[in-house]
Amino acid sequence: MSAAPPGAGSADDREISRVRILRAAAEIASECGYEGTTISKVTKRSGLPASSVYWFFRDKDHLIAEVLRHSFEQWIAAQPRWERDPRDERPLAEGLRAILSRSVRTLPGAPDFLRIGHMLLLESREVEAEARQYFLATRDAVANNIAAWFSAHFDTELQARRPELAMDLARMVIASTDGLFLAHQIDDEWDPDDFIEIIVAIVEQAVATD
Repeated sequence: MSAAPPGAGSADDREISRVRILRAAAEIASECGYEGTTISKVTKRSGLPASSVYWFFRDKDHLIAEVLRHSFEQWIAAQPRWERDPRDERPLAEGLRAILSRSVRTLPGAPDFLRIGHMLLLESREVEAEARQYFLATRDAVANNIAAWFSAHFDTELQARRPELAMDLARMVIASTDGLFLAHQIDDEWDPDDFIEIIVAIVEQAVATD
């Protein structure tokens, strides 16, 4: 299939080309890591010329950042929202169990956002990659949302006595699901219901501890 010149065709055609490039870059980054991903490999995998890649993306760093953004937007749209309805009177444990029962089950098929993002976290370089910055900023935003959800379940006295607790629990949830995601990558199967009950038990104990 021959590629149209950059900028030619309808908006739908351009979006199709952009997504082809993103998917090709995601596949290569998952296989080869950030350093092993090159524009040459992306053009070969996508079937589009380098001119098309550079029409959409400034450079490789921008391309990988957009891979993460595209993947995250698709994934987060299917996730339960960490927002408490004021009319929801379920106790913390029951509400947490309901959210995790949906989110945990998406991890085996987790998108490139998690796979590539974790690779970037383990790489260090003098100039911080835009993709790594995006991944870290997104994790911070998710942590803040989860912490706000926990805080909404705490009474005023608990919030005043242990102001750091909500964020500590949010980070624990993220770290635990990170571990479960990595376990799935090495075929270490966990029963999702058992995993959820462990997290709920930890949270209940943490909240109950003075």
